[in-house]
Amino acid sequence: MQAQAIETKREPVPLNGVDTPTLFATINAVKSQPELAKFQFRASSRWLAGTHSRSRAEAFSGAGGIHRHEGNFQFDADHPRVLTGGDAGPTPVEFLLHGLAACLTAGIANVAAARGVTLHEVESTVEGDIDLRGILGIAKDVRNGYQGIRVSFRIKGDAPDEKLREIVEQSRARSAVFDVLTNGTGVEIAVNEA
Repeated sequence: MQAQAIETKREPVPLNGVDTPTLFATINAVKSQPELAKFQFRASSRWLAGTHSRSRAEAFSGAGGIHRHEGNFQFDADHPRVLTGGDAGPTPVEFLLHGLAACLTAGIANVAAARGVTLHEVESTVEGDIDLRGILGIAKDVRNGYQGIRVSFRIKGDAPDEKLREIVEQSRARSAVFDVLTNGTGVEIAVNEA
C-alpha cells in the first residue's frame, strides 16, 4: 500500500503585525460585494508662508461608510534652503518617494503574512532623479517631475531568497502608488473663489 500525501490547509493567523484572518475576510467580503472596494481618500492643504504648506489626511469613504483616522495626521512640506525654502519639512517630491516606499512595504508585509512567511526585517531605499530646469521653466524639453525612480529592498525572513523576491514582486504588482506612478492618473484642478 502506497502512502498518500495529505495536503493540509494552513489556518491564517496574525503574522508580521498583519491581522491575516481579517485580511482574508476582507478579500472574501469584497469578492461577494464588489461595491465595498470603492474608496475615496482625501487630503486638505493650507499655505503657511513661502514654499511651506501643511496638509492633513481627512475622513475617507469606503466599505459602505465614511471613516476617520484614529489620529490627526498632519504633514508639513517645504523646500530646502538651497531651493529658497525654509526647510520646515520634506519636499513634495520626497513625499512621493515616501508614499511609494510605504505602499510597497505595506504590501510586502501583507503578502508575506498571507503566504505564511515571517519577516525579520524589511528596509528600502528609494531614489528619484529630477532636473530642476523643467520646474524653473528654463528648458521646455525637460519634464517637471522625476526622470527616473529606483527602489532597492533589503528583506530578511524565514523563506528562501527566491520566495522573498516573489513577495516583493507581488507587492509591486498590487501597489496602488506604483500603479499611479507608472500608469498615470488623470488629475483635475479647480479654482474656487475664496
